[in-house]
Amino acid sequence: MTSEVNSKEVKRLDRVIIRFAGDSGDGMQLTGDRFTSETASFGNDLSTLPNFPAEIRAPAGTLPGVSSFQVHFADHDILTPGDAPNVLVAMNPAALKANIGDVPRGAEVIVNTDEFTKRAMAKVGYEASPLEDGSLDGYSVHEVPLTTLTVEALKEFGLSRKDAGRSKNMFALGLLSWMYHRPTEGTVEFLRTKFAKKPDIAEANISAFQAGWNFGETTEDFAVSYEVAPAESAFPAGTYRSISGNLALAYGLIAAGQQADLPLFLGSYPITPASDILHELSRHKNFGVRTFQAEDEIAGIGAALGAAFGGALGVTTTSGPGVALKAETVGLAVSLELPLLIVDIQRGGPSTGLPTKTEQADLLQAMFGRNGEAPVPIVAPATPSDCFTAALDAARIALTYRTPVMLLSDGYLANGSEPWRIPEVDELPDLRVQFASQPNHTTADGTEVFWPYKRDPQTLARPWAIPGTPGLEHRIGGIEKEDGSGNISYSPSNHDLMVRTRQAKVDGVEVPDIEVDDPDGKARTLVLGWGSTYGPITAAVRRVRRAGDHIAQAHLRYVNPFPANLGEVLAAYDKVVVPEMNLGQLATLVRAKYLVDAFSYNQVNGMPFKAEQLATALKEAIDNG
Repeated sequence: MTSEVNSKEVKRLDRVIIRFAGDSGDGMQLTGDRFTSETASFGNDLSTLPNFPAEIRAPAGTLPGVSSFQVHFADHDILTPGDAPNVLVAMNPAALKANIGDVPRGAEVIVNTDEFTKRAMAKVGYEASPLEDGSLDGYSVHEVPLTTLTVEALKEFGLSRKDAGRSKNMFALGLLSWMYHRPTEGTVEFLRTKFAKKPDIAEANISAFQAGWNFGETTEDFAVSYEVAPAESAFPAGTYRSISGNLALAYGLIAAGQQADLPLFLGSYPITPASDILHELSRHKNFGVRTFQAEDEIAGIGAALGAAFGGALGVTTTSGPGVALKAETVGLAVSLELPLLIVDIQRGGPSTGLPTKTEQADLLQAMFGRNGEAPVPIVAPATPSDCFTAALDAARIALTYRTPVMLLSDGYLANGSEPWRIPEVDELPDLRVQFASQPNHTTADGTEVFWPYKRDPQTLARPWAIPGTPGLEHRIGGIEKEDGSGNISYSPSNHDLMVRTRQAKVDGVEVPDIEVDDPDGKARTLVLGWGSTYGPITAAVRRVRRAGDHIAQAHLRYVNPFPANLGEVLAAYDKVVVPEMNLGQLATLVRAKYLVDAFSYNQVNGMPFKAEQLATALKEAIDNG
């Protein structure tokens, strides 16, 4: 293949949004992932939104079985996967029907005509073919027999029509790669590596990919190709790669273990959308990582807490339902005052809810979802690549203050991708800790003893003593301890002291002040967000400002404790708008703590906010202020 386009017109664009959609067995996630990887290697800024059914294999050809992957790439800084696709690739009638409502008039729609049989169309409620009844007249429709062309291209491999047809996603990838001048070498190498034990399958997929490229170059139906230049000005100098939130989080945990000079132990039970972290960490035993796939959520966190007691950096990963099951052990970790990371990749609930969709509805569970007064710090990453830094930050807090820490990511961040600048090792924080090695208290009779709850006056952290260290034997368990000595205590006054001390320790966690983006200082409305709403909020704020309105923006990484200046920031504005993918959980906390009449703007449909939707809401807030 060559990236040269011979005689066809080439148009220059500043950004494009493409959505690949098909049956859950059509390989849309792989197709989107490969297009994303080549786009990242080309140097565009990008953001992705995978969207797939919860079932392992949903009924073929049905609306619930549609899987899609949206990628937004540009020659400048972008923040979201885009509101509406410029190009929809629909592999079957279900994919077309499920997605055409999001596609603006005038956009390009590429359909696999081979799948538009009467039976397939009837299955999703098409009484007549949308390719013939005029319903697509407002779009630039390309009717491509993807399956037939793929089968024809793979004749030499002697595959059945069914087996050859499975490569139609690679044909579509080749076609889109030609249309947008994407590199191809990485995909060819990827296919040869993926199917190294089945070289014939690898070559068949490569041939389908090349056939798609050649089809675009030679067919008259695609008269124009498009160029989107690299986003050179959007990135500081450095080495970049495309990374998903879960992969970044896994790398952040590995880095935390290395920077703390501690073995990393993950005790986890598989659950969507957190399982990828377990899968990734299991590949890195060379970095002192030990992974344990437990029989249930309770065993997973119990093992992680036991590892923390033994001197490891203990981690457990889960989603909202698993956090509920882990609650008692989180409370035990609060009582024992041991470092532990609880990673919650939030998803739509309650109960099993929407396993493959996103939500931010576990915030109040993270804050209060335990018996007794059991405070834990809460850290929330803002973007997929920020999950790396957030993991390091959560580890810093856990190790410094001897406390469990909640790390709240979500499905949108976990599965989405963006460019990530790989940091230099000397840029990473020093997380090394000192274990207790000798007695730390002298009794009235002059005896030197070890007191497990004698605290650092700055952090209120108790000493971390490795079990088996001579002379440092101490009691462990969930019953209340006596301040200092760690003896079991039922004293009312001691319990009051310990509860208040544990709260003071969390309240005293050092977090930076929240920064406010208010360029000209004329804004009277502040939009406050947390976690994954950062991209849509920032994109919406940019739109509002381009329209001539003034608005300020602030975003929380630390939800417990809040930054020390948050109250002052909130009081400086006439109106505070809090967009959340829940029914107003951060807004509830802000109202309670600061007595600010925060206005909640909420969405709980399993999908991230769209920038235009938020921009409209913010404009209304400004106008009604």
